[in-house]
Amino acid sequence: MKNYKFLLIISFFSFLFFSCGGSSSGSSEPVVTTPTNLVINKIIVGSSATMPNGDGTGVVNFTASANNAKEYKMSVDGEILTSTTGNFTYTFKQSGTNEHTVYVSAYNGDKSISGSTKLTVYVIPKAVFFDEFNVDGAPDSSKWGYDLGNSNGWGNNEAQYYTNRTQNAIVSNGTLKINLIKESYQGYNYTSARLLSKGKYSMKYGKVEIRAKIPSGGGTWPALWMLGDNIDSVGWPACGEIDIMEHVGNQLNRIFGTLHYPGRSGGNAYGTSVMIPNATTEFHIYSMEWNASTIKIYVDNQLFFTYNNNANSPFNQNFFFIMNVAMGGNFGGTIDPNVTNATMEVDYIRVYQ
Repeated sequence: MKNYKFLLIISFFSFLFFSCGGSSSGSSEPVVTTPTNLVINKIIVGSSATMPNGDGTGVVNFTASANNAKEYKMSVDGEILTSTTGNFTYTFKQSGTNEHTVYVSAYNGDKSISGSTKLTVYVIPKAVFFDEFNVDGAPDSSKWGYDLGNSNGWGNNEAQYYTNRTQNAIVSNGTLKINLIKESYQGYNYTSARLLSKGKYSMKYGKVEIRAKIPSGGGTWPALWMLGDNIDSVGWPACGEIDIMEHVGNQLNRIFGTLHYPGRSGGNAYGTSVMIPNATTEFHIYSMEWNASTIKIYVDNQLFFTYNNNANSPFNQNFFFIMNVAMGGNFGGTIDPNVTNATMEVDYIRVYQ
């Protein structure tokens, strides 16, 4: 009996001790539950069966949900967004069609759960340079200058003399017209124009679109092309040359895409060609996509030439544009004496980055 009473007394005082101890330190901290079952949903604005990657605005709506979550954070393209509801709207900025990975974390205090989702989004490229050739008269002098004369055949034994006259280059009815004319001028039998954006605009990487209709006739040699900004200091071909489009009347409807650089220039240039219908009677879109990895050349969105770019090539600097119609020469070939005029029409040039 004595032992029983002793145990009761000990139990009672133990209860009092622990009770007093608990009351002196306050109530215990609440248990924080780690969020679970994180779900990430996304809706690309404008997505449809024909445009699965969106309407080009780049806007995507995200919804994240998790059990016991009180706050959400989303990391996308180097930006951090925070929400208490799990709803986010983000506008992607990288032009073209690109895959992105989005990371989401759900928080309850210092406890969290994380996940990610991938999506492909289309963003309409923004034109950083363009000429729609909608103002009649001489070409826009803020965008275009001229090469003049013959300069010993421009290295190709060409027969034309370039001028800055509106007879040879004029904007009318929504297009730029570069006119090759058979006439006696400054000791030469042909005049034409060679427009260039040198000193006015140049670009490094991006997409170029030029819509043009090119001339026919034996000896005609229209070109839409580019040269490196450093040509005056390093010369050609060290500066690099990108020929987005070349055509010679003696090879009707054959479009050339070519690069010139040290070791691959002149007749040894690196390029290829493609046949298209109605090159001289209809407008076609000649385009290039250029980045640190590749240069791709297209006609009417048909890829026909790819160059694998590298850090040692000259194609990692700014280039300016040239548009011209030459006559004869090493590439233009035999001149048909019956050709009295030939016109390249350019509807627009647009540069996207």
